[in-house]
Amino acid sequence: MKVDVALVLAVDVSRSMSPEELQIQRKGYAAAISSPEVVQAINLGAHGRIALMMFEWANDTHARLIVDWSLIETQSDADTFSEKVLEDSSYGQRRTSISGAIQRAASLLADVPYDAGRHVIDISGDGPNNHGAPVTSARDAAVESGIVINGLPLMTRGGVGFQFNIPDLDVYYRRCVIGGPTSFVIPVTDWEQFPDAVRRKLILEIGGRPPPVQPRIIPAQITFEEPYDCMVGEKIWRRMRDQYFWDP
Repeated sequence: MKVDVALVLAVDVSRSMSPEELQIQRKGYAAAISSPEVVQAINLGAHGRIALMMFEWANDTHARLIVDWSLIETQSDADTFSEKVLEDSSYGQRRTSISGAIQRAASLLADVPYDAGRHVIDISGDGPNNHGAPVTSARDAAVESGIVINGLPLMTRGGVGFQFNIPDLDVYYRRCVIGGPTSFVIPVTDWEQFPDAVRRKLILEIGGRPPPVQPRIIPAQITFEEPYDCMVGEKIWRRMRDQYFWDP
């Protein structure tokens, strides 16, 4: 069956996020997926349906399915998916492997049971990569295969591993994580913004449209800026490990 897009929602559950933040994140995704605006965006597509799935990630070995591939065509479909999201629960896991999340999402898209016009990874997280392969190698491989990667950097503070966060996470996501035509970043600086940010992000991804120029939406772009250190997370982790002998 043909669908307009096959979309993987990859959700961070590293310990740098508090239990309360994990719950807010889950509720935000559920509310966005079942929102009338998202369902309307789906219906406006050429085929009027999408393939959607969600998994959680943390370290390079933790990738747990939350909801398997589902066909979303009606409000009822969206509501059912959201209910499954809320029925599940997450527990913080050690380390942050964005590269592992991208690799896992790419493998899921390779086996999607629908004929999709576009393949998209929607990845959210509150810190830089500090485990597994370099994030840029995973990104480049995914983009080379035709996948678009969009980012939802969570620029908040809460979990026990907040020392591993960086102040310019939105720049890190733009320079090191996202890629492909029309890719973009929507930073979240306050958890109250989260449901609306997810809803806007899903609408853009479903429609396959370039993001409008807005303060909180940052499209990928050719840049002549100074090179960005995409290994910053690994360096922070090594420094903290050597100082405190702690592996969050």
